[in-house]
Amino acid sequence: MKNLVCMFPGQGAQFAGMGAELFPLFPQLVEQANDLLGYDVRELCLKNPDNLLQQTEYTQPAIFVVNALHYKQFVQTRGVPDMALGHSLGETNALHAAGVFDFETGLRIVKTRGALMAAAKNGGMAAVIGLSLEEVREILSEHCPELDLANINSMQQIVVSGPLESIAAASSVFEDAFAAYVPLRVSGAFHSRYMAQAEALLAQTLHSVTFKTPAFPVISNVSALPYSANDLPHLLIKQLTSPVRWLDSIQYVLGTGKCECHELGPGQILQNLLEKILSGR
Repeated sequence: MKNLVCMFPGQGAQFAGMGAELFPLFPQLVEQANDLLGYDVRELCLKNPDNLLQQTEYTQPAIFVVNALHYKQFVQTRGVPDMALGHSLGETNALHAAGVFDFETGLRIVKTRGALMAAAKNGGMAAVIGLSLEEVREILSEHCPELDLANINSMQQIVVSGPLESIAAASSVFEDAFAAYVPLRVSGAFHSRYMAQAEALLAQTLHSVTFKTPAFPVISNVSALPYSANDLPHLLIKQLTSPVRWLDSIQYVLGTGKCECHELGPGQILQNLLEKILSGR
């Protein structure tokens, strides 16, 4: 029998029109989100006024809501999963799915998280494609010490993070190593040392939150291992300055036995990464 695994995407998965089929199905949750956020999340997701979906403080709550609605529908048709994980922001959805906190608490966390990360200016990120983790580490150590590893997405898809000028300058270094180097449309140096202030402020916010033990395993981006009751909220906070160990997390999941993985959220980013990992790319 296969383990049923839910994967929740994070920032970067958003697009205008996401969640269109879900909003009419769960009006109470949508109304609850609107009241908490102070704006119409359905209109934001479907119409993207003033391109707000590209602004971190709006992107993150919108994706959290859409992911949560996908999960609500999934449970109605397939039941509760055996395991869950999420990419960056998506980890909050995985914890919510496992009953660590309710929908409103999760959205409050994400609203604060998005605002804090949006306030960290003058940073950027870039995807490095075609080099191994060891090769990227060596280049960072020798040529780009001001950049950090941000996402280890697959064997040959690594994301680096740091000051905008350093992200731009690193282009020629990685291209000389015959890698594809793709700057990302983000507002800050996420998952790096440059998010230390945001991490400290998030810790203050989460101090008053009550966390329950996960009802099923949730794999942490920081450790690539299941959360325990003692890890909450420490690992959720440390995520802001730590790399997203997605490759290791997926390998842990696959190592537990036969799995049926479902991406619950907008797009197919995580499904595509899963296929790359399975094929060794």
